[in-house]
Amino acid sequence: MRLFGLIGYPLSHSFSQKYFEKKFEKENLTDCQFKNFPIVSIDELPKILTENVDLLGLAVTIPYKQPVLKFLHVSNIPGELNACNCIKIRKGKLSGYNTDHIGFEKSIVPLLKNYHRRALILGNGGATEAVIFILKKLNIEFDIVSRTLHNNSTLVYEEIDEKVISENLLIINTTPVGMYPDINVSPNILYSAVTNKHLLYDLVYNPSKTLFLKKGEERGATIKNGEEMLLIQAEENWKIWNE
Repeated sequence: MRLFGLIGYPLSHSFSQKYFEKKFEKENLTDCQFKNFPIVSIDELPKILTENVDLLGLAVTIPYKQPVLKFLHVSNIPGELNACNCIKIRKGKLSGYNTDHIGFEKSIVPLLKNYHRRALILGNGGATEAVIFILKKLNIEFDIVSRTLHNNSTLVYEEIDEKVISENLLIINTTPVGMYPDINVSPNILYSAVTNKHLLYDLVYNPSKTLFLKKGEERGATIKNGEEMLLIQAEENWKIWNE
């Protein structure tokens, strides 16, 4: 049996297992299986590998996209990108990749207008890395917003006033705020300053329309959730696992 899986915590929100089980059924891949591995510490990874010798590939989700880097034997991740969401396993050796940036780029580029030249990135976790990588590639300037100034953040939420919103017509939520089951919360920004020129992109896909996106839509903004990004990166992972 060819085994693939997902590590992260918690995994109740995960899309990967259902996606790949449907894929295996649709493509009649009877020798493939996909398992969730909800681990409370990244240091449990070696145990998973020992107990599942048939593992050929792992997807990596929050909060382990950066902590997992120390376990990689080979990194195929672009130099400026400090996060891993895909691991290929061969003879006990772990090769790391990032396919998030591929999914993000392909899903957002068709929505961008020539006036989307500045962005606010809400959050600075592992998922933020792929967003930063692509915005740099697209020559879009950005600020990273967090609750307190640390790591690579440049703004705190209290500083996001009407001027900041008006200057940043692209707003990207990389946090889990608003994700099921906590669907009645949204990032703390000034939604009343959002206009029909804004593009609000949420990496969250469950629910399909978060409160963040609903508030943007009410102001006439273009909105997009993270489902297409996930679908693209899942297929990119599959290609890598089977190379």
